[in-house]
Amino acid sequence: MFVDFSADAIKHASYTHHTGEAFKSVITPQDFAYASDEIMTWDGYAATPLYRLENLAQSLNVQNILYKDEGPRFGLGSFKALGGAYAAAKVLQRELKNKFNEQAFLSDLRSGKYASLTKSITLVSATDGNHGRSLAWGAQKFGADCKIYIHSEVSEERAKAMRSYGADVIRIDGDYDDSVRIAKTNAEENGWFIVSDTSWESYTQPPTDVMAGYGVMTNEIIQELSPPPSHVLLQGGVGGLAASVCAALRQKWGKESPRVIIVEPDLANCLYTSAIKDTLTSVHITEETIMAGLSCGEPSPLAWNILREEASDFLSIPDTFIAPAMKLLAKPTGNDPAIVAGESAVAGLAAIIAIAKDETLRKNLGIETASQILVIGSEGATDKALYDKIISS
Repeated sequence: MFVDFSADAIKHASYTHHTGEAFKSVITPQDFAYASDEIMTWDGYAATPLYRLENLAQSLNVQNILYKDEGPRFGLGSFKALGGAYAAAKVLQRELKNKFNEQAFLSDLRSGKYASLTKSITLVSATDGNHGRSLAWGAQKFGADCKIYIHSEVSEERAKAMRSYGADVIRIDGDYDDSVRIAKTNAEENGWFIVSDTSWESYTQPPTDVMAGYGVMTNEIIQELSPPPSHVLLQGGVGGLAASVCAALRQKWGKESPRVIIVEPDLANCLYTSAIKDTLTSVHITEETIMAGLSCGEPSPLAWNILREEASDFLSIPDTFIAPAMKLLAKPTGNDPAIVAGESAVAGLAAIIAIAKDETLRKNLGIETASQILVIGSEGATDKALYDKIISS
């Protein structure tokens, strides 16, 4: 059943994390609370499922595998729906104050009270697909113009999804990090407002808002779990998802919070490399990973401030793990539910399957028979054609 998951293909960096309180100072409890209060009022809000994959857990000799399925989120297909749209609203709120001296509530933006003003504001970002879809949806919801920069490997189906929400989608040569740089330059030249999920020097507020939005997902998990899980495996990328989740878990459970394991593709392992060097480190992407949403070579400094204090382990996994993990969820054995999971969704699940079959890795990561493992299924089939091709192959 698990012949495609060789633990020999995993790179593991055990990390002696730093001591600090970034988990509550970078994203405060109030940040999470404000985002939750807003997002839970949006039309279509519903908590996404937290599945217990009991048959899989039994086969891996652990107590439980908990899978948070973000595929149904607001009909946008991923957890990103929580971050980009919320950050868009916060940017517009601040700009209405700065430019027009209007003290707007977020409910005013939702009602269209300031539509005549927000239509003069342009929001912009770079994306591999899911963040851009969320931003485009949010810009449409709150009445702003939107421009999204994508790189050459982003599928046309994902580009069409962003255009369906009214975004002007601009495709550039290069990779994700190139699209970030071009979007930033063009925004500065044209007076547009960047809504990014990654941070850089003097640019931290929108990424903080993005991570605060993700806290809705983590709060839903917390409401369902008692006691806390023993381990949580979190996708890498620029680090925003991982930083948000482990910060929210730590704020809730303190020292009882689960052991944090970061999982990245071998082809874009900037957080793993940062852990090895114990300093923020970028990597050059020479080949795009199948895990499109994790194809990031430059980590977010804001996210790294949290991860360097909260993460205990960093894993780098091969692309060959991904299709088998997607198929396993789509066609499970026993009574486990069938789950539609995209390429980036299964990174943590694929890693734990390989780890659980290797005694050395189990020992190094503290995986025991009583372990309860939480993984984040960060997206559904956000590229349906690609998903169908992978599942049917």
